[in-house]
Formats: sequence, C-alpha cells, structure tokens
Amino acid sequence: MRMSTRKSLGALAAAVALTLPAAGEAQVAPNSADAPIAFGGDDLELTATGYSLIGRAEITQGGNRLRADRINMTTGSGGQDVTRVEAIGNVFFVTPTQTARGDRAVYDLNTDELVVTGEVILAQGENVLRGGRLVYNVRTETGRMAGAPTAGGDRVQGVFYPEGND
Repeated sequence: MRMSTRKSLGALAAAVALTLPAAGEAQVAPNSADAPIAFGGDDLELTATGYSLIGRAEITQGGNRLRADRINMTTGSGGQDVTRVEAIGNVFFVTPTQTARGDRAVYDLNTDELVVTGEVILAQGENVLRGGRLVYNVRTETGRMAGAPTAGGDRVQGVFYPEGND
C-alpha cells in the first residue's frame, strides 16, 4: 500500500472517512492488491474449501502483512486461486506505515476489501483510532471506521497529533 505523509488521520477523521495515505506523491509503485501472496504458519491443513494456517499464521502481499492465530484461505474452483482470507484471533494487519489490530479480519480478493472487526485499533505513528469495524480497500487505499459500543452509544474515538508541532 502506498502511503502519503502529507495527509493526516485527523483531517480524514473529521471528514468521517478514513483514507489510508500513499507513500510519496512522486513514487509510482505497483499496487499491493496485484502482488503475489506468500504465506506461512506452524501447521497447514487442507480443507474442503481451501487451506488453513494454524499457529503463528502469516500472509504477505506486497508491503502488507496479515497475521493471526489462524488464517483460513478459501480457494476457487481448481483449488489454486485464493478468493477469500479469514484471520481469527490476535489479528494484525501491517502496512509500511500503519498497523490495524482486531479480533477477526476477512479479506475478499475479488473486491480487494479487508474488514477488521472486534476491538479495532488503527495506528499511524503516534495517531491512534479506535472503533468496532474497519473496512479498508487495498486497491483504492481508502477505508472507513465504524464505532464500537461505549456508554454513550457506538463511537469512533481517536487521538491525532498535528504535523509540525514540535
């Protein structure tokens, strides 16, 4: 995922949509959604619908990494093309500049959409955003955070540090 250091999460949160930034305006890098998928884990299990990585499961694609206690990969007909990835337990989605943490994540390779749920924490540098559901598109590099239950209702909460405040 390309990240832009010029956009701050604070401005995006104010717009109610979270856009994960790109790596540099002058750089043109291949999109992570087009990169090959590499994977590993303590155990690999063949299932009726694909494969499961069990224990220290990890998938990488481009500069992105998804890790969890267990990752289930659903394959299309023929058993080769991965169409869906489900991560369960201690989920971390890591890009070169951001980290998202949650209880569960589902990545649909047909739509390039990653949905992280549970107690979701998104961090970029010192900036932190918390909610109950993060939807992120790895191709368009855009996302949206939905609120988590609080005493005042479902809320997104965060702390943002303005750029240039030393």
